[in-house]
Amino acid sequence: MGVAGAEGAAARNGPGPVHDADVPSTLSTDRVVARMRAIGYHYFVDSEGDVGGLWFGRLFHFFLIGDAQQIFQVRGRWNRRLTLERLAEVLDLCDRWNRELLWPKCYVRVQDDGYVHVVAEVSTPFAAGATDAQLTTCIQNGLAYAGAVFDALDRHYPDPAEAAP
Repeated sequence: MGVAGAEGAAARNGPGPVHDADVPSTLSTDRVVARMRAIGYHYFVDSEGDVGGLWFGRLFHFFLIGDAQQIFQVRGRWNRRLTLERLAEVLDLCDRWNRELLWPKCYVRVQDDGYVHVVAEVSTPFAAGATDAQLTTCIQNGLAYAGAVFDALDRHYPDPAEAAP
């Protein structure tokens, strides 16, 4: 086939093959696990099928939510807890964070034991699906942004066990 024939074939067939990783596809727990494995992260899948892991001693989960599980959410929980007497001040800290910064959303939960736990989450809608690169970015950004909230909490509430007696 001459040059003109090759150019004609290229025009008919497009610029070349597209790799599956470059095409947005539906989110699934299997894809999240595959991305975790590809990144080299250690993770677990719990008895309810949720993917999670520990980063810097902090527990994170990776959820698919929404009617069609089209929203990918990275949710972390600070690895410490506060007494109920600190509820107003930690609510104020979370409120300031949420007003001043786009990510992550942070909030508190008062557990049945009476302690206050701080949660941070980053949610990203993928109605049209996501590429592998987009999913990787969301995993890494969710961990980084939630980690920033927890680092701020660590600075605001230093661990007394870390100080010399």
